[in-house]
Amino acid sequence: MLMDTGTTAAGRVAAATPAGRDRFADLLRVVSIVVVVAGHWLMAVVVWRDGRVEGGNALALVPGLWLATWLLQVMPLFFFVGGLANLVSARRGGWAEFVRGRATRLLRPTVAFLAVWAVGATALGLAGVPEAVLRPVARLVVQPLWFLGLYLLVVALAPAMLRLHRRFGPAVVVWLGLAAAVADLVSRAAGPAGWLPALDRVGDGNFVLVWLFAQQLGFLYADGILTSWPRRAHAAMAAGGLTTLVALTASGAWPPSMVGLPGDRVSNMNPPSLCIVALTVWLVGLAMLLRPAVTRWLERPRPWTMVVTAGSALMTLFLWHLTALALAVLLLHPLGLTEPTPGTLAWWALRPLWLLVPAAMLVPLVALFARFERSRPTLWPRPRSVAVALGLIAVVVGILGVAVSGIWPLSGSGVRLLALGVGTLLLGAVGSRRDRTAVAAA
Repeated sequence: MLMDTGTTAAGRVAAATPAGRDRFADLLRVVSIVVVVAGHWLMAVVVWRDGRVEGGNALALVPGLWLATWLLQVMPLFFFVGGLANLVSARRGGWAEFVRGRATRLLRPTVAFLAVWAVGATALGLAGVPEAVLRPVARLVVQPLWFLGLYLLVVALAPAMLRLHRRFGPAVVVWLGLAAAVADLVSRAAGPAGWLPALDRVGDGNFVLVWLFAQQLGFLYADGILTSWPRRAHAAMAAGGLTTLVALTASGAWPPSMVGLPGDRVSNMNPPSLCIVALTVWLVGLAMLLRPAVTRWLERPRPWTMVVTAGSALMTLFLWHLTALALAVLLLHPLGLTEPTPGTLAWWALRPLWLLVPAAMLVPLVALFARFERSRPTLWPRPRSVAVALGLIAVVVGILGVAVSGIWPLSGSGVRLLALGVGTLLLGAVGSRRDRTAVAAA
């Protein structure tokens, strides 16, 4: 049945969209998450061997498939669009109000997700589900949360970065890019076997610098600076970023894949490398080249209603997509559909199935849990900066800890979940109300 854009709730929101709404930015936000979800589903290699669940990544097993990451590693676009949303939100109040408002919108669906999984993993473990089966799954489903922890750090720094943007403009992007390049090069030169091992961890600064670089480009976009550049400038961005990627990876000092792969000596994402800076420039330049045509397309009611519908539950979709994958494995494994050798004709033939079945599993999960994302928190008045800062620190530590170790309350992750809960309370979200009037923002 075709969507009736005039009668659905999303259709009514789409029809009421202000004329000045940047529809292209909303589409980029949706695309960046949907591509991540589809990529995880398509590239997952799941094997059930000797009573254990084992996983791998087809990118590491199929020669040449890493090239897809040069287009499909779209996290830089999410941070880029986040720059637009952060600039708009930062104008509405002080630092504490801004950070609390941005964080609680993301934390409500996240806390619900982790609470369900903490209770579920504990119950299944006590019910006798073998740890060799349950624990890898409980670790897999929370791994993407690393992105949320780093995004919250970037949000906390956004007001300060916005002040730099207003004073120095595009120069800040250049400074951040150079700082990220220096951190990466020093870290690689120093290395454990390099000339100064004590500087080996300098590159960890790029966990923040590279994503601040992407956000700062988003500020340029939000202020109209980037859109005012001629088309040839956008083409130069895309070509320069892509050429730099080719040069860096051809040198052999950086791996060709833009995502971390099992067996790689180094990763371009842990921490983000100079290649991710080049990838950001390439993808943003490409996006700007496509923007005029795509914006005209989004003026049509149906595609814009689809963007509004997806955008209103985007975080929920991201949080639950690996749970949907785990459910798909439970369904498809008994049918012998989980173990073809990656890269073979049989494996390629099954790729559509590995999109359709997880998608079918995800639909009821989104229907059930999207309410936490679509409701607006009722916040305590006059947030105190100290409480917000402490709450944010606790939340980031808790989320990154769970992302690294997995959600296994029968062991150490209970402490990390406690930190997340305390941090959420300090941020001050105490209730909620349904939000049916606005297009969801990241």
